[in-house]
Amino acid sequence: MNSLNTASLINLLGFTVGVALYALLLMMVVRHRKSKDKFPFDLLLFATAVLGLLWNIGELSVFIWQDFGIGQVAPVLLAISYSSLGFLPSVVVHSAWKNSESENPLARLLTFAAYGLSILASLFHLQSAIFFDAAPSSLALQILTFGALALLGGLLIFNFKQMLENKTVWITALLVFAVSALHLSSQNEGNSWLVELIAHQSSLPLALAILLQDYRFAFADLFLKRALSLMLLASLAFGLYVFVAVPLLAWHETHDRNDVQAAVIVLTLWMTTALIYPALHKFAVLLVDKIILRRFDYGKLQLEIAKIVEKQETAEDVLNEVCGRLSAALTAKNAVWTQTRETEINGKLSSVNFTPNSAEIFVPTVESPFYQINLGDFSGGRRLLSDEIEMLEAAALLTARRIDNLRVTHERFEQEIKAQEFSKLATEAQLRALRAQINPHFLFNALTTIGYLINTAPEKAFATLMKLTQLLRGVLKTSGEFSTLGEEINLIESYLEIERARFEERLKVKIEIPKELEKVRVPALILQPLVENAVKHGISKAKGGGEVCISARLENEKDAVFLKLSVFDSGAGAADNKLLQARKKGVGLDNIEQRLVSYYGKTARLQIESEIGKGTTAEIRFQISDSKSQKNRFNA
Repeated sequence: MNSLNTASLINLLGFTVGVALYALLLMMVVRHRKSKDKFPFDLLLFATAVLGLLWNIGELSVFIWQDFGIGQVAPVLLAISYSSLGFLPSVVVHSAWKNSESENPLARLLTFAAYGLSILASLFHLQSAIFFDAAPSSLALQILTFGALALLGGLLIFNFKQMLENKTVWITALLVFAVSALHLSSQNEGNSWLVELIAHQSSLPLALAILLQDYRFAFADLFLKRALSLMLLASLAFGLYVFVAVPLLAWHETHDRNDVQAAVIVLTLWMTTALIYPALHKFAVLLVDKIILRRFDYGKLQLEIAKIVEKQETAEDVLNEVCGRLSAALTAKNAVWTQTRETEINGKLSSVNFTPNSAEIFVPTVESPFYQINLGDFSGGRRLLSDEIEMLEAAALLTARRIDNLRVTHERFEQEIKAQEFSKLATEAQLRALRAQINPHFLFNALTTIGYLINTAPEKAFATLMKLTQLLRGVLKTSGEFSTLGEEINLIESYLEIERARFEERLKVKIEIPKELEKVRVPALILQPLVENAVKHGISKAKGGGEVCISARLENEKDAVFLKLSVFDSGAGAADNKLLQARKKGVGLDNIEQRLVSYYGKTARLQIESEIGKGTTAEIRFQISDSKSQKNRFNA
């Protein structure tokens, strides 16, 4: 394969990779914009993607056009393509000025001068295409050549405070562009593939310079890994073709021709490329994370935070420790926490609001007071990456979980003290004892579900634990003997959400509670044991699972109005003798019966009917009003 063919192949490969990379960048700029209502794009990134895409698409079209010999390439197409390339150095200068710590007004003027040169060169390209039917304009390319060198000198003068690492990036990019423009202005296609590579692929160094000027943000994390993976893959494919495929096929031509063998060679190289790509992608990820971005091990950091917060005994200590760890990991000079009245954080469990110089991390506790961690003054102009935002959200959840646990412990301690104050009345003490039986019984079963999830689905275990925290908080709030039917249904729905984590599609739920009955007062936790039994003894024992249906309705009998609550499960069912034994041993059912008698007398009843293979129905019936007393005595 001669040098000219190698140069053509490199150009074809370079333009194809360029189209893919700039299309990927444009897609990410659009997809990851902050808002869909306004124009939220990062203008420099958007301009880089569009300009690079126009240049590579134009050159690729010209390359294919000439190869097929269709005719002369449209000069306007060449003018647009070369004008797009000419604007990329201006974007580099703009990026260098934006990230410079210098407030020298001449640096701003240099940016306007750069755009002026790009506009002037574009006008010459269009003039040449329209009036002389030829493009690109040699004068325009010469202007860009000397303009790039002048801009380079201006950047060195006006941005002398910028870090050497950033200077090296844009110095290299502008020098490559100057060489490229000088070569293209000569209109002399050389035989050196290296010269052709520098001349026609100068847009890639310019794009990387723009990205690296501002690389500490999410696009670097998303784009650079994929871009490097694609470039490594393209280099591998090119190397296999030039150094393996071409020699083997040339040797093949000197022997007995066998097209099958030639096809096998090509297919083998394709499969080799596919097998090696995962290793190339891992290498690109490692290169970006460890060398370019120098990132902290966020998985290890989360484990450290989890261990530290578990040792703290107050919310203040927890927040202080988390602030210290996050400040060290993200090189934030300022890290403080404050109380906030934020009650709803974008409908999520956690939220991170960030700007180039600060971050606000909301701690999603179940109840107020709510907290917010503020990080600011990042060292070296650091920007938050996508993984860093995920780490901050995870840290906020860990912090909130520990604070909620401390609050639950403190509140339960206070409730135990308050409960002792009512022990003087024997009747009330007995009723509270019956009421308190439900909590540990339910807690035991809920923790059993979480223990099951820890072994089978660890990712669901944490979300289920948060549901349990909310549920227990709701249970602890119902310190009175009565609550509304609507509140009871809310607790049951939270409980069934926990059970769904274990049973998934095997558990179906149907709740039929008329809206007008939601305010009717009922004994606290009167339905929960029945629902728990339906899941535990009905659904869990049925191979295909089943449905739990909860309903309520009013019944009139003579001068009285009764409330009838029903819990049906389509599970395995049970024989009468086993059902009787279960009722004698069941703590929850005995509790319900005793409380019904205490509150409503002999008119209240608990009735359970079951049939093997057809399910079980549990019904509670008690009087809520009559014509002689006040209507709806237990209404909220």
